[in-house]
Amino acid sequence: MSNPTPGQGAPVSSPPHDSTGTTPQDETIVPDAEFEAALPKLSDDINAPLEPMKDFDKPAPVQQPTPGAVTDQIESFPPPAAEAPEFAQPLTPLAEFKVEPVKIEGLDDEKVTAIRYTTAVEGLDAIGLKDRFRDLSALEDGDGKAANAAMVAARAREDELLAVRLMRSLGYYDGTAISTIEQNPKNSGNVRATITATPGALYRLNDVKIVSGPTVPAGLLDRELNLNPGDPIQAERVQGAEANVSLRLPQQGYPFVKLGDRDILLDEETHRGDYTLPVDLGPRAVFGEIVTTGRRPVFDVDHINVLRRYKPGKIYDSRQVDDLRDALIATSLFSVVSVEPVKTGKPGPDGTEIVNLLVRQNAGRPRTLAAEIGYSTGQGFRAEGTWTHRNLFPPEGALIATAVIGTQEQGVSGTFRRSNAGLRDRTFQVQAGVSHLDYAAFESYTGSLAVRWSRDSTPIWQKRWTYFYGGEIVGSNEDQYNYNKGARDRGTWLIAALPTFVGYDASDNLLNPTRGFRLRANVSPETSVRGAARPYARLMAEGTIYRPVSSSIVIAGRARIGSIPGIARNDLPPSRRYYAGGGGSVRGFGYQELGPRSPDGRPVGGRSLNEFALEARYRFGNYGIVPFIDAGQVYEGLYPTLQDMRFGAGIGGRIYTNFGPLRVDVATPIKRKSGESRIALYISIGQAF
Repeated sequence: MSNPTPGQGAPVSSPPHDSTGTTPQDETIVPDAEFEAALPKLSDDINAPLEPMKDFDKPAPVQQPTPGAVTDQIESFPPPAAEAPEFAQPLTPLAEFKVEPVKIEGLDDEKVTAIRYTTAVEGLDAIGLKDRFRDLSALEDGDGKAANAAMVAARAREDELLAVRLMRSLGYYDGTAISTIEQNPKNSGNVRATITATPGALYRLNDVKIVSGPTVPAGLLDRELNLNPGDPIQAERVQGAEANVSLRLPQQGYPFVKLGDRDILLDEETHRGDYTLPVDLGPRAVFGEIVTTGRRPVFDVDHINVLRRYKPGKIYDSRQVDDLRDALIATSLFSVVSVEPVKTGKPGPDGTEIVNLLVRQNAGRPRTLAAEIGYSTGQGFRAEGTWTHRNLFPPEGALIATAVIGTQEQGVSGTFRRSNAGLRDRTFQVQAGVSHLDYAAFESYTGSLAVRWSRDSTPIWQKRWTYFYGGEIVGSNEDQYNYNKGARDRGTWLIAALPTFVGYDASDNLLNPTRGFRLRANVSPETSVRGAARPYARLMAEGTIYRPVSSSIVIAGRARIGSIPGIARNDLPPSRRYYAGGGGSVRGFGYQELGPRSPDGRPVGGRSLNEFALEARYRFGNYGIVPFIDAGQVYEGLYPTLQDMRFGAGIGGRIYTNFGPLRVDVATPIKRKSGESRIALYISIGQAF
């Protein structure tokens, strides 16, 4: 268009400014006759030039407003209204901003319209995926409820994709899945969602190829990968095989092995797949030196060498590296500790490379405060507190201060303990202490000094074999019943002992065993001096067994026997005799309550004992119930005769924590005798045995 009009691309002109303030709409419309008369006369010659319009070239002057007029006009506006005070207040912090839902009268938000649906799965049961599908299904996760049918359809589409992924994970790469939704029954408002899966053919491996350099021994990669032609192409099997390579090759001399991205080329016609795995072996390595770094190191290289179990020059084995790391962690002296292989570039024997172990270490807090509290009938309350500096005398030289306060026991002791003393897992310990014991059987004031070497189990590092041996000197002032005088008197004994112990632990947990067994044996040659030296030996053997009968019930049993040959009972210091009764012995009876009694009715102990216990430990979640029956007796003679056995029965509760079970046992003696407690209560940490 040569002359566009407004609306066709031409700009619309603004009406002329009228200084009077009136608009064209305010003037009277011109009548038609007057308008026609005002039009100029046109020539009949169409070729004649146009006549000029009157005053066309002289536009009317526009009067510019003066500054004063503008000011007068602005000042003529009324003043603005006062601002509301709410606008001056600070905005509410975003974290405190709350949007209250709109309440609509007559509408109950809790009664939202919903539909119910059921889910059916077809085609997956034949390949063993039905249960797995239901565990992951979006439809099943909805518990059969949805706001509308569109939501059910969306969940069904998710489950279609899930079914396809699961089928492919088992090697059914042609698998398909469709979903259908229909009312069930019709016109009921309830729907049924059906996932129908068609697995198709199972794909199997055709060619298995590992792209790598040669290994020593030859065929190591093939043996550890263990994928063979004809095996189903299952995701878990393939990933597990590759993980086995990553695990096993560092155990056989290849610490830097790296697996590349696998490639599986599928053939849709033969339903076979060619598997290719690139592997970068890295150098075959032997152990070299230990080097260490850290801002606050705990151990020097010499002490770390005490902890290692391998010998330099041996083929690298990641299990030995893990063992060293565990030994360092078990010291509880680090905030950060790691062990990793580093290349040296130095050649080793048989084409290997020497690899050093880099130990990165930073010291943790070396001090510990600990407390233990317990209660048992006959023994009362007992609280023990310890302060430990685990590395006051490096390396691993600990100082331990202990205080005991109880109803019948008070004492303090100090212990110097050096762990891994010149040999891995060997502990050297010196202990000195004083104590006061006030039991029904005797009262004593005792001072002792003991030294021993041991190999101990801990909750972090449970060991199969444990032992200790050492020496002990004890001075004790004790009271006992003097049968010659017919009354109680006091005596002072000096005792020298060489205690030894050996134990074998085949259980699965130190504080809460559920299977296996344990065997223990104690032998302590001793000499007591009160006027004359009297040598004797304290012997004891114990065995425990744990058998699970279901996933939640464990049957546990214990047997213990002891004997003291070489001395008469009345010549023994009362604190070195055998006693029975209490939470760690025969429950249902007070502490040291069983056995012979003196004419004044107090226990006197004996030279032999036998004890038995049987428990059924039922656990549900972090709680447990334990019915039990115990039996035992103490005898004056050398051998436990199993005669006059006493039985106690009861029930216990357990609260299982990350540091062991909290135990509360309540028991009563069977065929209770006069003077014996009706109910005995025991509270402690750990199982009874």
